Amino acid sequence: MDFADGTALPRFAPVVLAGGSGTRFWPRSRRAHAKQVLALDGENTMIQQTLQRLLPVAKAKDVWVVTNKLLAEVIAGQLPQIAREKILAEPVARNTAPACALAAFLLEPAAPETVIGVFPSDHVVGNPARFVEVLRAGIALAASGERIVVLGVPPTRAETGYGYIEVGAAAAPSGDVPVRRVKRFTEKPERARAEEFFASGNYAWNSGIFLWSARTLANAVREHCPAMVPLLERIAAAHASSPAQFARVFAEVYPQCENISIDYAVLEPRSAKGEAGSEIYCLPADFAWNDLGSWAALYQHRTDCTDRQTTPANVCDGASTQSVVIDAAGNYVYALGKIVALVGVNDLVVVETPDALLITTRERSQDVGKVVEELRARGRYDLI
Repeated sequence: MDFADGTALPRFAPVVLAGGSGTRFWPRSRRAHAKQVLALDGENTMIQQTLQRLLPVAKAKDVWVVTNKLLAEVIAGQLPQIAREKILAEPVARNTAPACALAAFLLEPAAPETVIGVFPSDHVVGNPARFVEVLRAGIALAASGERIVVLGVPPTRAETGYGYIEVGAAAAPSGDVPVRRVKRFTEKPERARAEEFFASGNYAWNSGIFLWSARTLANAVREHCPAMVPLLERIAAAHASSPAQFARVFAEVYPQCENISIDYAVLEPRSAKGEAGSEIYCLPADFAWNDLGSWAALYQHRTDCTDRQTTPANVCDGASTQSVVIDAAGNYVYALGKIVALVGVNDLVVVETPDALLITTRERSQDVGKVVEELRARGRYDLI
């Protein structure tokens, strides 16, 4: 893999995070068939789209996937390009820090200069060519020293559902891509604060896409999460020994890792060193990014891809093209193979599967995960 000018691209190892259960996409998303393995936007599943975006920059043999036991075989079937041993099934969920750090400790002994990229498996990108340009720039920057690179999405509204990155001084561009130093990270803010961030023009949404060399990430974990280090070293040593040894040690030791996000574990404490000391940089994720976190987000993405209309569009997925709409607007409906009739209703989400029916509003679609919590409390594991 080379840059456009012919210079060699550093070895690049993407780590695709695919362990979530996607509860806010219930009833289509279930534990054993979660959001990342569904085709929510087009014919290919979310994780297939994620891999397709990465292959212009990465070799399939260098891609890792971190998921769970329920999804590992489904993902292996959907991603035949990825070697089965590169699809790691966590014995228990431990958030993003242990998953990211494990990749660093696996790669550092033999290839410390390898640039690791962390990619959630449930994003959509409207401009894949620009994604590749920004990603190449980020890889080059991460390979140039003990640097951490985050892709920050230019915000379009005061959104309370995303984390924020406060950017500081401009740094030397990476190719044609502008670079800003990072001041701090802020988790999902309240409405008033989100509006302040948006108005200031100095904040980006945290995309959850990070780049760093294996050495840089491993050293950051040693500095900020020392209790995790001996655990990861044991797992990495077992991985180098044999598949059977790795399976045994992984199942025994990984659950002892702290359940913490990479943002809290590494990025926030590192950013406390200040712009100059943290060596954290932000590149603009200006490639029409969307985090499909709810039915409302999917509706917004689908309508953003069509011509703007005075009356908000209705989106009918899985439904017959003969669906009937009378005095209705702004609705999202999924009903496989059925004619859907919308009469005098606005801004609803209606999703039908063979065993469940969801009816809510787009405004309340972030609360769909509460349905899963209630079903779990009732012991209805067959529905989750």
